[in-house]
Amino acid sequence: MSDNLKIFHTNDLHSHLENWPKIRRYINAQRAQFRAAGDSVFTFDIGDAMDRVHPLTEATDGKDNIKIMNEMAYDAVTIGNNEGIGNTFDQLNHLYDEANFDVVLGNLLVAESSTQPEWAKNGKILTTNGGTKVLVLGLTAPYADTYQRIGWQSIAVQTMLPKLLKRFEGQADFIVLLSHLGLNVDQMIAKQFPQVGLIIGAHTHHLLLDGQRIGQSLIAAAGKYGQYVGQISLSFNDEHQLIKDEATVVSVAGLVTKAEDKIESDHYKELGEQMLTAQPVARLAAPMEMNWTGYSRVASEGLAALEEAMGTNAAILNGGLFMINLNAGIVTRNDIHKLLPHSMHPMKVSLSGYDLWRLIQEMEKNRAFLLHYPVKGMGFRGKIFGTIDYSGISYDRESGRVQFRNLDLSPLQTYQIGMLDHYEYVPYFPTIEIMGQNEIDVNTVIRDVFATYLAKHYPL
Repeated sequence: MSDNLKIFHTNDLHSHLENWPKIRRYINAQRAQFRAAGDSVFTFDIGDAMDRVHPLTEATDGKDNIKIMNEMAYDAVTIGNNEGIGNTFDQLNHLYDEANFDVVLGNLLVAESSTQPEWAKNGKILTTNGGTKVLVLGLTAPYADTYQRIGWQSIAVQTMLPKLLKRFEGQADFIVLLSHLGLNVDQMIAKQFPQVGLIIGAHTHHLLLDGQRIGQSLIAAAGKYGQYVGQISLSFNDEHQLIKDEATVVSVAGLVTKAEDKIESDHYKELGEQMLTAQPVARLAAPMEMNWTGYSRVASEGLAALEEAMGTNAAILNGGLFMINLNAGIVTRNDIHKLLPHSMHPMKVSLSGYDLWRLIQEMEKNRAFLLHYPVKGMGFRGKIFGTIDYSGISYDRESGRVQFRNLDLSPLQTYQIGMLDHYEYVPYFPTIEIMGQNEIDVNTVIRDVFATYLAKHYPL
């Protein structure tokens, strides 16, 4: 008689709570049905469940996301970069204080002590009804530089996975990896670590309708934003050996919708906005308008805010950052969150005169292309990149001449410019990554910089 195991998995929800009521109802119903038939059922989340673009996530530092996830009674979750580098050290350290599920994460340590964080396990063994022992491991994308700045030590997959497999060697019959690493890394793991029988993936938002088989491993993935629920069927024989495995996904759009679903998801949004609206920031005598493709006052003020926060005499921002106009009167944290929903950090970049000249040439070369270009990911939560705005820097289109505070650049002098870490990650401005001395303030994001500036210059 076979030992049957059903696995349900979610990933990269990114606080798309409009899909949550249907996901919860479907998984809970299916779970009850399979358990009544005698099957074992495990439920996992593979990270990036939260995203600060949602007002409730922003207002509660993601803690209400955890309360919502508690409704699913997950057997284990791992973290994504939104949980990991989208929070300060203390915020992540307390994110799971009220979780009723285990966080499985094997490649993130407390940098100061090189120890496992108290809120995470490096592995978890689950046992099916038939006695098959299933080892669950979790790994997240190791953004080494960013994690180190926050206070964490992230470890590369090829360094840590062999150690984890060795540590749990002989303790389980089957291995499942919760992988917030991306499809290409999952494929590499399947080739190099055939003992990992099932890899449930995330991070690159890939959708595998029927899974993907590489060697002895099955790879599963359920897309993004709660648009799909992943479902995996495993069967083991009396010796606890795998005899059958299948992966599929269920479209959430095709599930039954109830009237109360929208009421619930609207409530999450309204609650977050109420909490943020209750926090006034500044008082404006006149409105600040936005303009993605031309001059706007709010972008001009944003440049000044960035200069002030970074202690520089120049700044660079893109107009597509600013999502709404700010009206005259009281400005609240909710207004600031709507204006700048991005999870991008301010950065001070030091460049020689020559390298600054080259950076501006790169920006001017890409200016027309980026003006209407839709940008995805890397902390950007807007629509298009928009215009490139400078303060303290001027550029003459005819001669290609660049000036800093109305003076010609000196090749031997070092210049400091305030900008966003986003510009180091996009491929359009390679000088920043190659030649810049970059100092990222990982403990704040651009909306907090702007809020602090407004509170100082336009006080209540």
